[in-house]
Amino acid sequence: MFAAPSNLCANPLLSAATNQPNINYRVRTRSNTGTQMDISGLDSNGRQFKNPDEMWREEVGDSQKKNNWYTNGVGYWQGVEASMDGVLGGYGHVNEPDINTSEAFLNTLFAGLFPNAGRDQHLVALDCGSGIGRVTKNLLIRYFNEVDLLEPVSHFLEAARQNLSPENMLVSADHKAVNFYCTPLQEFTPDAGRYDVIWIQWCIGHLADDDFVSFFERAKAGLKPGGFFVLKENLARSGFVLDNEDKSLTRSHVYFKELFNRCGLHIYDMKDQKGFPDELFPVRMYALTTELPKRVGSSRPKRQSNRPAVIK
Repeated sequence: MFAAPSNLCANPLLSAATNQPNINYRVRTRSNTGTQMDISGLDSNGRQFKNPDEMWREEVGDSQKKNNWYTNGVGYWQGVEASMDGVLGGYGHVNEPDINTSEAFLNTLFAGLFPNAGRDQHLVALDCGSGIGRVTKNLLIRYFNEVDLLEPVSHFLEAARQNLSPENMLVSADHKAVNFYCTPLQEFTPDAGRYDVIWIQWCIGHLADDDFVSFFERAKAGLKPGGFFVLKENLARSGFVLDNEDKSLTRSHVYFKELFNRCGLHIYDMKDQKGFPDELFPVRMYALTTELPKRVGSSRPKRQSNRPAVIK
C-alpha cells in the first residue's frame, strides 16, 4: 500500500462540509473472518455506497484492481512538489498547530505509558508516510534518539534525507534519522522489537481494509514491550468518503473502531486536532496498544471513605 504523506483534502467534496447521508450504524456479526459494517458512504463524485464491502469490491475486487489502486495512489503523490505546501495539500500553514497538538499528545502518552516518562531511555520511532520528513524534523527527532522513515514516493524521501541531514538539524548527535525506507506501507515489515512508538499520520487511508489489518499485525511485532502506535488521521463525520483522485479513504470513528478490533488493538487515549481551517476534515489522534495497559504515571490518591465526593 501507498504510505502517502499528509492528505488534508482541499477538495470541498472531501471536506468537513461534505454533504454525507445520514447514517445509522450497525455492526452485523459475520463468520470468523470478522464483521461486516452496515455503514454507507460516498465518493468524491457524489456516488453513494451501501457499505464498505460494496465499495472495496469495486475498487480492489481482484488483483489487477488492487494493483491499480496502489499504483494510482503513489502516482498521484509522485506529481506533487516535495515541499511543505505540497505534502500538506496547499495548507502549509497548518504545520504549526499540527505539531503543537501532536507534541502535547505525545507528552501525555509518555507520562502515562513509559517509566519516568521515557527519560533515561534510548527511544526509537518509526515515521510512517513520512513524506519530506516534516513530522520527524519538527517533532519526533526531538524526543527519540533514532527515527526511521517509511515513504514510497522517492522524491519525497530524498527531500527528507536532505532536510534531516546533520547540518540542517538543531538537535544533538544523540538524536538522528537512521533508516530511510522507500517501501509501500502494505509491503513493509519492521525489525522485531525495534520501536518504542510507531507514528502513522495521514497515510492509513490509502490502505484497503485487509491491508490495514495485515499491516498492524506485522507492525505489532516491531514494537518493544510497552511500545505503542499513534495514528493521526482525517475523520469522516459518518460512514466513509472515497477520494477518487488520490485513491484514499476517509473513515469515521465507528469504522476505525471496528478495524482496531480486528487488529487486536486497544484505544488507550485519543485527542482531536484543534486550530485547523473549518473547510478541512476533522482530524483525530489515537494512541493504540496491543494490550490493555496499566498506567505507569502517578496514580490518583485513594479517596478516603469519610470524605464527600461528587458522584459522576
